[in-house]
Amino acid sequence: MSKTFHELCDELKKNVKTCSVSDVKKMKESKEDFLLVDIREDNEFNAGSIKGSVHIGKGIIERDIHLFVNDHDKKIVLYCGGGYRTVIAAHSLQNMGYTNVISMDGGWKGWNAEGGEVV
Repeated sequence: MSKTFHELCDELKKNVKTCSVSDVKKMKESKEDFLLVDIREDNEFNAGSIKGSVHIGKGIIERDIHLFVNDHDKKIVLYCGGGYRTVIAAHSLQNMGYTNVISMDGGWKGWNAEGGEVV
């Protein structure tokens, strides 16, 4: 039996750390050391992004994460449009040995709804 996208995300989310938009805003305000990664498609990122984030699309994150993160224990917060694609990407990075990967619930939509700083 095959799973739907949302069923897959729900299953993987059981083993992925998550945080809220408010949590990320607090991390940014306190200047916590973490990498904020936008995994959306190029056209989504080009239309706007969270200030201070880097763009590594979901299709290439496994290939290119090492260009941004050398320490497998560094805190990495991922965001997408709504918080589903990041669960899959976080799971993949965990399988690669990254130990502190977090999926931001709500994603870009949630960030904008809470008035977060964008570029």
